[in-house]
Amino acid sequence: MLVEAGRVCIKKYGRDAGSRAVITKVENENFVRIITAKRRKERRCNTKHLEFLNERVNAGAQDEVNRVLGVR
Repeated sequence: MLVEAGRVCIKKYGRDAGSRAVITKVENENFVRIITAKRRKERRCNTKHLEFLNERVNAGAQDEVNRVLGVR
């Protein structure tokens, strides 16, 4: 299953296009909550705007999320 909490992906559209993101919560089949490196605030995103990678982290562990996003 690609749409799951902790999945690492890349934003394809919008202000954060090209940046890595981590899914923190799945709302339904079309929308998720994500955090990106450019904007650290959690926000809603359409799953069609994401390119999923074969990488997963623990969404609850802040240090793992920061490492994947490249934030110090």
